[in-house]
Amino acid sequence: MTLRYNLAARGYVVLEAGTGTEGLELMRSRNPDLVVLDLMLPELSGEEVCRAIRAESDVPILMLTARGSETDKVNGLGLGADDYMTKPFGLKEFMARIEALLRRSERPQRTSAPSERIRVGGFVLDASSRRVLVDDNPVKMSPREFSLLFFLLSHPGRVHSRDAILRAVWGPDFNGDSKTVAVHIRWLREKFELFPSLPFRINTVFGVGYRVDIAPGIHLQR
Repeated sequence: MTLRYNLAARGYVVLEAGTGTEGLELMRSRNPDLVVLDLMLPELSGEEVCRAIRAESDVPILMLTARGSETDKVNGLGLGADDYMTKPFGLKEFMARIEALLRRSERPQRTSAPSERIRVGGFVLDASSRRVLVDDNPVKMSPREFSLLFFLLSHPGRVHSRDAILRAVWGPDFNGDSKTVAVHIRWLREKFELFPSLPFRINTVFGVGYRVDIAPGIHLQR
């Protein structure tokens, strides 16, 4: 029995695409709650589709592949997938991961106050409009990147473990790979590389977690 049949039997509305191009068009036109993405697709590869989806949406992505090495898994998460399953896999585990990803995406984000603004020198994060500016230049972010940055900036100087960040930003029901935190941290750093005047840094405390450090003489304002 196919995955589509089993999902439909459990009440899910399933949209199926035969190529990467069709899948990307479906995602854009139908705005699904979750994407199950096979890496081996014609036209556009699964990697290309994942990268394109993540550039414009925070929809949960479960990646399926026959490649099961640690490097392949890290690469998949690095593209923006929320979870990764290696074929062959059991139906019960597949359904459990689907349900966990959907629960997490439905849980309201607890890391942003609706009217709060954080200002650090020429950097501004506005939670009500979900905008980030550096020296009046907008910085495009996915919803998850924004929530992660808000969480870290809400506690400057404090070290947060990977598990603590997952609970706060991804939610307590998250059961995917914790390496997704490192991936999102890397994306934030890459975005801010364009702004050498940024008055803070996201630093790695090896073996512990991550910490935002503000430049000397500059104060965070709310």
